[in-house]
Amino acid sequence: MTAFALFKLQSYLGISSKLEVFEPYQYVACIGEELRARFGIDTANLTPGPAKWVERTNPMGFKVLLPEKWREEADRDGGTVVLGSDGHVEARRPAGGYYFDPVNPPLQDVAEPSDLEKHREAICSFDWPSFADESHESLRARAEQVYALGDCTVLNLCCHILAAGQLLRGYENFMVDLLTNKKTARTLLDYLVEGYLQRIDRLAPLIRDSVDVVLLNDDLGTQNGLMLAPATYREMIRPYQRMLFAHVKKSFGKPILFHSCGAVRELIPDLIELGVDALNPVQMSAHGMDIGALKRDFGRDLTFWGGGIDTQSVLNRKAPAEVADAARRNVDILGPGGGFVFCQVHNIQPDVPPENVVAMFAALDDCGKR
Repeated sequence: MTAFALFKLQSYLGISSKLEVFEPYQYVACIGEELRARFGIDTANLTPGPAKWVERTNPMGFKVLLPEKWREEADRDGGTVVLGSDGHVEARRPAGGYYFDPVNPPLQDVAEPSDLEKHREAICSFDWPSFADESHESLRARAEQVYALGDCTVLNLCCHILAAGQLLRGYENFMVDLLTNKKTARTLLDYLVEGYLQRIDRLAPLIRDSVDVVLLNDDLGTQNGLMLAPATYREMIRPYQRMLFAHVKKSFGKPILFHSCGAVRELIPDLIELGVDALNPVQMSAHGMDIGALKRDFGRDLTFWGGGIDTQSVLNRKAPAEVADAARRNVDILGPGGGFVFCQVHNIQPDVPPENVVAMFAALDDCGKR
């Protein structure tokens, strides 16, 4: 849930817990214990975090806790910029905006595969942000603490592949690389996955006994279709997913939850074959993502971790009673036979009325009492 939506919800419910923004690019905040108990939330997030939190007031006027090493400051246009460790601008949030957009991709000027060698260390450490600077021992202790709660602990490893190439090279550059500069694209992905496998080797012995599910992320779809042709995906992206997913299964021995937004129906058989156990967020409003058809065609092989309520046109726009009705209908479609974890489609956004969040969880509670 975004911190903006969470602030409104907590204010509505009279909860005063501090908001920990663990993913500041999208301003995603942790759900506190009081709210988890109120709604019966039985999954727990384990994402590498900061060594220290600091309190700051965000542009909307309420206080949040941010990682100490997160460096954001106002710019001359009234927006907010994020500075990298070398002082250059990495992302920008426009005035009145909610999210940071990446700018100045670090490898945008790379011309040849050989140019990537001098950036190898930075590529290998990508997707582990500098503000998430807690020690491995701290992460291990926190994992044990979260696991002891008895809920389903989900380890967020991130480990993007397609999205990482887009962020490192620039969206347009990397998409062109996949078609016309394949050697550069493969060299970049070789280094990237090399770093991911090393990360897994370091973390798995420390925390695998305190983890129930491993979350991997990579957006492969848009609202209307795939980001790239299936043939390009299978040639350029899937081989790296195969290496990564196999290593996760071998090292952790836990189910893989794969996050991809958008219209990804055409690639679901590929993901199942690669070892994905559950799919999130099941963007039901995207092309071809009818949840009834997905359940019918893939429900024997895949758990749907999402699709509980549409966040683009229902949770944010309908009356509470309509939200509750929609949630019940979706449970009736995805729930039979198991293989369904109720979750709204992606993060709850700032435009969602708190009354609708309450209605959504009340409907879910009703379904559980049937």
